[in-house]
Amino acid sequence: MSETARLYNEAFSQGLRPDPLLLVSQWADRHRVLSSVSSSEPGPWRTARTPYLKEVMDCLSPSSPVERVVFMSGSQLGKTEAGLCWLGYIIHLSPGPILMVQPTVEMAKTYSKQRLDPLIEASPALRDLVREPRSRDSGNTVLSKEFNGGILRVTGANSSAGLSSMPVRFLFLDEVDRYPGDVDGEGDPVALAIQRTVNFSNRKVLIVSTPTIKGFSRIESAFAESDQRHYWVPCPSCQREQMLVWKQVRWPKGQPENAHYVCIHCEAVIPEHRKGWMLEHGRWIAESTGNGLIAGFHLSSLYSPLGWVSWGQIAEEHVQVHRDPFRLKVWVNTKLGETWEEVTEKLDSEGLMGRREPFGDLLPVGVVVLTAGVDVHPDRLEVEIVGWGRDEESWSIDYRVLSGDPSGPLVWEDLDNLLLTGFPHARQMNDLPIFAAAIDTGGANTMSAYGFCRERQDRRVWGIKGIGGMGKPLWPQRASRNNKGRIPLFVIGVDAANESIYARLRIRTPGPGCCHFPKERDAEWFRQLTAEKVATRYLKGRPIREWKKPDSARNEALDCRVYAVAALHGMMSMGFRLNVEAEWQEKIPLKEGIEPVLKPGNSPLVLPRTPSIVAEEPRVQKPCIRQDLI
Repeated sequence: MSETARLYNEAFSQGLRPDPLLLVSQWADRHRVLSSVSSSEPGPWRTARTPYLKEVMDCLSPSSPVERVVFMSGSQLGKTEAGLCWLGYIIHLSPGPILMVQPTVEMAKTYSKQRLDPLIEASPALRDLVREPRSRDSGNTVLSKEFNGGILRVTGANSSAGLSSMPVRFLFLDEVDRYPGDVDGEGDPVALAIQRTVNFSNRKVLIVSTPTIKGFSRIESAFAESDQRHYWVPCPSCQREQMLVWKQVRWPKGQPENAHYVCIHCEAVIPEHRKGWMLEHGRWIAESTGNGLIAGFHLSSLYSPLGWVSWGQIAEEHVQVHRDPFRLKVWVNTKLGETWEEVTEKLDSEGLMGRREPFGDLLPVGVVVLTAGVDVHPDRLEVEIVGWGRDEESWSIDYRVLSGDPSGPLVWEDLDNLLLTGFPHARQMNDLPIFAAAIDTGGANTMSAYGFCRERQDRRVWGIKGIGGMGKPLWPQRASRNNKGRIPLFVIGVDAANESIYARLRIRTPGPGCCHFPKERDAEWFRQLTAEKVATRYLKGRPIREWKKPDSARNEALDCRVYAVAALHGMMSMGFRLNVEAEWQEKIPLKEGIEPVLKPGNSPLVLPRTPSIVAEEPRVQKPCIRQDLI
């Protein structure tokens, strides 16, 4: 018998064997090893560390009648690790075709390298089943892992080809609320992926995600179709069961780090260290009968095991963000595992005008850093310079319209001079320069914009391109060089930026997130700032959330603010810590007059440049932010 025939018969025989009775959680406890590359707690997997994951994994076992598992949760709870245990189980004991979907192809590649490869390499039961990627024709690539009796394909929800490449028995959809609303005009990527499983009567589908916006959240909709299970834990004092909810978390005044839980029944104080016992004795209780085929699990980060995210850390973060709707939304999504309900109140440009205030000749006391956003038009450049303070409180310092043809050099020289301008501060420190600028390259005179940015990368003058759609990050993890200018091009999520800006425009109280405007700003600027509105359209029955501008309206002011926000987040991606810098500057005394008085030793240093995008050359020292703070 030839080797090919032997392998065929072996695979055929293996396919005829019944699925094992071993549960996924039992397999994980016996065979899975956590790698130091991907886990903060390397070593043998212990389901007892996260008891709430046992039932989630066991519903994915072949012996369970459940066909679809939905897991909606906060962060730092192990939902993706449960999915990895399931993938390991399939490769080892129940081989078949698997499709694993991440929000984007780029994220799929990162996931494969940082999560899948360590899963396989660290677990002896899997190591010999998937060949070394270095061997010739191994079938082991970044996006494809072959093993006896099956194959694991990894793709992004933004790739219609990847979602329709093959029929699959097992489907793992990770972070579905970050998927695009439509993929290449073919519809919802979740529906496209699930369609790949219809030929298998014994299919299993795992859908996990942190939720986002109410009414548009895929994971919320999927959970609503399930039996809606919640994890109930007993009180150490009265033994009565309850779900852990945020309103029962309390702390001494001014000490959120010392938060504890108060039993909803007996009002006993439950300290953090009793959480382990509570989790061990907890159980899932379904709120709906469902159809028996869809099991849904909801969990907040209040259940995070000891040593992970504590009640005190959750409370501290709440104290920091509760006055800033944009950051509070992230907290609700990632800590409570709940959807955020957007405010539908219309922004009134005239009302915003009424909040104008005199800034004077000096930068306001709270300004820590300056960024600029530049919008490019066929006959002009429009620029907003924004001052940022603690907790992203902002001041619109200046707005300029630089007239001139961007295909020629003159208007770009005007922009360069503006970006080199120093602004006198109300504190006794050097004039504050513009630390970063984001320039839109997707409009008029793209090549001119590329050339301007290319020569000024060391000054953090970044070329950007805006892209709409839910789930797009405000600032990308890395720049793309796939452009004619061969520059580092940052593709920014304009919807995320719009949501941040509009949420903060509604804040009336000075402090976190509040937006301040100068007395001289005119009505047209405020109309442009509030020109866009959120609209809902339906694509094959699914709601798609979009930002729209009336055809007759202008929105240059909003675009410039979006780019200035993006520049700030670009700095943060380099490690800049706004609040730490604010604490340092608050120690500098205020000026008694308008003449700058530089106190010795208080001159900040230049930000280090991003080594991945800037060629090595001598660094120019100029007043800027301290090197030790980024």
